[in-house]
Amino acid sequence: MARDRNKKKRLWYWLLVRIPFWLIVGCSAVVLLFKWVPVRYTPLMLRRSIASYSDTSFHIQKVWVPLSEVSPELIKAVILAEDIYFPVHHGFDFQEMGRMWRKHRKKGTPIRGCSTISQQTAKNVFTWGYRTWFRKAAETGWTLLIEWIWGKERIMEVYLNVVELGKGIYGIEAAAQTYYHISSRDLDMDQSLSIATCLPSPLLTRPTDESDPERREIMERLRLREGRVSFPGVL
Repeated sequence: MARDRNKKKRLWYWLLVRIPFWLIVGCSAVVLLFKWVPVRYTPLMLRRSIASYSDTSFHIQKVWVPLSEVSPELIKAVILAEDIYFPVHHGFDFQEMGRMWRKHRKKGTPIRGCSTISQQTAKNVFTWGYRTWFRKAAETGWTLLIEWIWGKERIMEVYLNVVELGKGIYGIEAAAQTYYHISSRDLDMDQSLSIATCLPSPLLTRPTDESDPERREIMERLRLREGRVSFPGVL
């Protein structure tokens, strides 16, 4: 009996202490590595490559650029479109979550993700992106780690270099070259807003397509909020 109890104690010790501890250490080491090493490939890129195995026109376009070589207008446009409180929150926008929940309770509107740029970066770099509760839990852990270890500028840099912006197009430099035939450092505000408004549906919309009146309306609303963006050290 005493031997059985000791075995159970050791099992619970491993499950509740040792395994979580080494899992956190391992994940922290990976995040620390990517604080300086460019993220060249992501699980989403692998997913798309596998799904497009028989599509001979599919090929990955990706060029890594440091944040200092990206147009400030583009950084501003992305913050406006995706996460207005990115410079000040700690990975999660609880105000937006609260507003979304209240609207759901009062009007029955669908519950949406409210993902911040930090959460999207964690999802793109460290998860497969499938819509499951397990992925959301893992994404939360990765988000806390990159906020703690990377900081805002590195999170933005990685996000802009791995985000999907079209069929096989990843990162803002590849997008700028593909759609506008210029470097990302030369993007103006109109071009930047056009790219930023495609982020929610990058496979369905193109920055150069100006025929959608809803997108044009969104761009106009974002321009009116432009003065609200402040990113210390970058903008």
